[in-house]
Amino acid sequence: MTENADLQAFETLQGIEKRSFESASVSTREEDLSRFWTGVGFRVSGQDYIVKLSEVAEIISIPRYTKVPGAKNWVKGLANIRGTLLPIMDLHGFLGRKAPHALRRQRLLVVNHEGVHCGVVVDEVLGLNHFEDENWIKEIPVEDEAMKPYLSGGFYAGEKLWTVFSLNTLAETPSFRQVALL
Repeated sequence: MTENADLQAFETLQGIEKRSFESASVSTREEDLSRFWTGVGFRVSGQDYIVKLSEVAEIISIPRYTKVPGAKNWVKGLANIRGTLLPIMDLHGFLGRKAPHALRRQRLLVVNHEGVHCGVVVDEVLGLNHFEDENWIKEIPVEDEAMKPYLSGGFYAGEKLWTVFSLNTLAETPSFRQVALL
């Protein structure tokens, strides 16, 4: 190819790119996505909950950890995750329940909110779920009084109610932040 032909081919490609961007409806796609609520489903004590995806920094398997002397019994310990110390908190213990024996499906939902960076042990992670905003239900039945302060509405998917659990609210709770035995 000659230099002139190379330049002409390049200009043709630039023109195609420009027309593609002009005709793409980026704002429409953003509007479509904004009407959906996305969360991570998880199970605790046989009940299914969902936490907003933006409240979950990471989901990981339970790593090896070191116990912390002088900490409350629901503080499992500290783990080294890629060079960062991560406190591991047992949600069952925090709620005043006996924790089940280590389940193969247990995972950590890592929260990083207002200075609280920790992993919260849940029985199982159930994956991502998407709900249309219009399916939001503010008033939900709450069977578990210990969970009530951290629940805020829910979504129906068919006949199933997904109750929204807030990791951020949990992280803001003074009793959750106070991990040392007094």
